[in-house]
Amino acid sequence: MKHLKYLLFLLIFPLIVTNCAKRGTITGGAKDTIPPKILKSIPENFSTEFNGKEIKIFFDEYIKIKDVNKQLIVSPPLKNTPSITPMGGASKTISIILNDTLAENTTYSFNFGQSIVDNNEENPFNQFKYVMSTGSHIDSLSIRGTIKDARSKKVDNYVTVMLYEAATFADSTVYKKTPRYITNTLDSLKFYELDNLKAGSYYLVALKDENRNNLYEPKLDKIGFFKDPITIPNDTLYQIELFKERQATDFKKPVQLSQNKLNFGTTTPPKGVEVEVHNNGNLLASRLTRVPEKDSLQLWIPKIKVKNDSLAIKIKKEDVVKTYALKTKEMKTADTMSVQLNVKELKFNEPYVFQVNTPVEKINKDLLQVFKADSINIPFKMDFDTFEGRGSIDFEKEENQVYVIKALPGAITDFYGSVSDSLQVKLRTKDYASYGNLTLNFTNVSRFPFMIELIDATEKVLLSSYAVSDERKTYEFMNITPNKYTVRITYDDNKDGEWTTGDFLQKKQAEEIYYFPMELDVRANWEVNQTIDLKQ
Repeated sequence: MKHLKYLLFLLIFPLIVTNCAKRGTITGGAKDTIPPKILKSIPENFSTEFNGKEIKIFFDEYIKIKDVNKQLIVSPPLKNTPSITPMGGASKTISIILNDTLAENTTYSFNFGQSIVDNNEENPFNQFKYVMSTGSHIDSLSIRGTIKDARSKKVDNYVTVMLYEAATFADSTVYKKTPRYITNTLDSLKFYELDNLKAGSYYLVALKDENRNNLYEPKLDKIGFFKDPITIPNDTLYQIELFKERQATDFKKPVQLSQNKLNFGTTTPPKGVEVEVHNNGNLLASRLTRVPEKDSLQLWIPKIKVKNDSLAIKIKKEDVVKTYALKTKEMKTADTMSVQLNVKELKFNEPYVFQVNTPVEKINKDLLQVFKADSINIPFKMDFDTFEGRGSIDFEKEENQVYVIKALPGAITDFYGSVSDSLQVKLRTKDYASYGNLTLNFTNVSRFPFMIELIDATEKVLLSSYAVSDERKTYEFMNITPNKYTVRITYDDNKDGEWTTGDFLQKKQAEEIYYFPMELDVRANWEVNQTIDLKQ
């Protein structure tokens, strides 16, 4: 009997211990997800006849303030930033000390965005706003809207939206004076709301304000605006398009990179820039090429010793002329000529492209050959852009075929008299089934011309076409690489073949762009036919 009791004890004891352990486990309790609450404010929120220098806000728990310099929006803006505590610590009270004399009969709002969080879990007290008036009433009108980028599908965050009183507004105001009312989209990306406004007539302006000084600096900031003043109150939803203005034409002083190559930057598109180089009153032969994919230029001069070690350089585009004096020094000679051959996949709808690193003077087409692997010569077209240093060779292609492009010695001669060696590249095409076809049908086109661009997720242009009249409504992109494409339509109103940005002083908006809202999934061996209604 004793043995039986002992056996039962051995079986039951572990269960008792386990159950006791479970009952005693410490879990820490449920996670706090409740944001802090305000107990009171001194003066009370929405007070009138305010004439003090300090505002206190009391909470039910310890709070911290995070990133207040970026999150806090005071409207109308104050000349001197108010002092906010606590900064860097925890407290149950926020103190706002005003370092400005407030305007009479004006409603002020202090929007803290997401800067107020509890001390433990940092649950934010979202968009808390303290409002008071130095007059007898609180202004309560508002406007709302959205922000859009004039060029990109992506929208900037932290965009400043401003109202200026129309009666005192001039074109120079946005450069020199802060606005009457202000808000910021913070990290909501595209929505804005301006509250506690007084009835009146205002100019509406938005900035991607890089220096956060509420002033427009064209070299840094994007801007969006309405040409005519708006009247408050109204219930219009205002969409503002941001664009970066093209800077006034200017050039940076050339920098010597080697014995015979200089480099300089420009604020204007590089195409069309002209340069003259003089040494001791003598005009030197020179060539200008673009640094690939950049808005800077390479200036090539002869491989000679420059007298007096000095160059006089005149750079010109249209009516802008700049002159520079450059002291040269002994350096290594610039790169010798090399030809960069593209060895990627040969596509049916694209020419073969190659790049030359020095300025090209001559290409002897008779020394170029294109033939199939069975040595059958194929007729081809060859173009070369000396400014870009880029050439293209185009010819009819068949599927599943091997092609050889060959340049005999001396086919390319550069500015310094160097000639190319023998060059050869072997390329292969895929079968047609490896690609897809896309047909676009346009309806309700409002005007011509417009550019049709197929872009990828990074907004890189992969394929394009140009619509010039209503005679053609269908555009085909045949044998294209399988991908998800977005269709971008740009109305080329000035007919220059590229998107043109806006100009604030001239009150010109950027050229209109339409993005088809749905990605087009073109797969291998697929035919995609899509109608795009441009009236939408």
